[in-house]
Amino acid sequence: MKLININQQLKEDWVRVLNHIANLFFEDSKIVTSGDEADLSIHLDYSIDADYTIHTASELLVDGKTYTSNYSIEYTTEGTEKEQGIRMKRALSHVMLDVLEQYTGMTQEWGILTGVRPTKLYHKYRKQGISDEQIANILKDDFRISDAKIELMKEIVDRQLKTIPDLDQIGREISIYIGVPFCPTKCAYCTFPAYAIGSNRKQGRVESFIDGLHIEIRAMGKWLKENNMNITSIYWGGGTPTSIEADEMDALYKTMFESFPNPETIREITVEAGRPDTITPEKIEVLKKYGIDRISVNPQSYTDETLKAIGRHHTVQETIDKFWLSRNSGMNNINMDLIIGLPNEGIEEFQHSLDESAKMQPESLTVHTLSFKRASEMTRNKDKYKVADRTTVSKMMDMASSWTKANGYVPYYLYRQKNILGNLENVGYSKPGEESIYNIVIMEEVQTILGIGCGASTKFVNPETGRITQFHNPKDPAAYIMTFEDAIEKKIEMLDDLYNVQLKK
Repeated sequence: MKLININQQLKEDWVRVLNHIANLFFEDSKIVTSGDEADLSIHLDYSIDADYTIHTASELLVDGKTYTSNYSIEYTTEGTEKEQGIRMKRALSHVMLDVLEQYTGMTQEWGILTGVRPTKLYHKYRKQGISDEQIANILKDDFRISDAKIELMKEIVDRQLKTIPDLDQIGREISIYIGVPFCPTKCAYCTFPAYAIGSNRKQGRVESFIDGLHIEIRAMGKWLKENNMNITSIYWGGGTPTSIEADEMDALYKTMFESFPNPETIREITVEAGRPDTITPEKIEVLKKYGIDRISVNPQSYTDETLKAIGRHHTVQETIDKFWLSRNSGMNNINMDLIIGLPNEGIEEFQHSLDESAKMQPESLTVHTLSFKRASEMTRNKDKYKVADRTTVSKMMDMASSWTKANGYVPYYLYRQKNILGNLENVGYSKPGEESIYNIVIMEEVQTILGIGCGASTKFVNPETGRITQFHNPKDPAAYIMTFEDAIEKKIEMLDDLYNVQLKK
């Protein structure tokens, strides 16, 4: 634990943001206002002029050395109280990041961005009519983002607009996420709703959940039909929705197509078949029956020892076999996931994973950087899992970028997480024309995502203002079975509030 003394009492949310900045440099840190036992001492000053110009300054004292930074930014309006707080947190983060970079010698390529979706920020400025050159200057000067990351953001935004030309108008449609909370086993890094299917089937929860899911799909479909809502994309996730039996999948897809309006206009349906050990010829036939050919077959790693360590009970060979089974059975758009920084993996292991991916050439490859999520088994037992250092992880990300470019892939979405190794990012790559519409709309938060099923989160996005409200279905199957009818009523009420005015125009 690195204790950092700040010279004054700041607002709680300001301290929280500054703590995120400190954690970019130190594995674990805490900001305190008493310097008796602090490892570092930072003096912060801030002020606002009558012309709405914010000034911030910082001075870091450590080991008898002093590091300083000053920053000013002018705004044309006073802004709301909330906007003023955001501006000040950003300006204080700027000078704190600067002195910590000077002290540690580390450069944070994402600058002061910690919890922000980078490309959503780029889209925000683009919609304001600001040129790419001006956006680059803002991101560099005010957010301290590197040229390389800015170029990555621009490339992704351009690709997204090619994939969805009506991206700025798509808020009048809706996408749907359907959560099936079962997996063969739970991975050590996972915090998704994922419950071992075997024990839950013995207790009758699988069948009861599926019964409830049919009811919820029909009820939400009824509202969508009555209000003439077009569906952009549907994503079956979880858990692993291919964990259930083929006949159970068949019945659910039948209900989906019967219940949802205008199925012929749905642009994309994806089924997350991420665990290779759940894929069977019978389940693939069900997918084909309904015209679904976009699935995920996720290796995460091509090293058997790694798969055992993280709790995935399939082998590398099974991943390869199930990929080719899917491909040869007519699955024409297959995504595969790799994770950088898994326990005991370094350059050699990741290069092996890239080499194996080259043999299959999936339509899309998502490269995740391991994140220590608060509720995961890996985070609870960090000492048990040895992961790569920052330099190695950064090198692996560079390898992924070079490999995808050499193999004809383009980046089309990215997102970042707290506690992510190396302060890096997760990037979705695809062959041109094979991008996932759902991944773009959920990352850029451009339309409502209606969540159905266990652990499904609904994001209500106001198509006029962009304001977001959320509703979460229970994560636990037993809780879902008890409360899904209440959830249906609440979501319909929230949908009515959000769309009725728009639909009556």
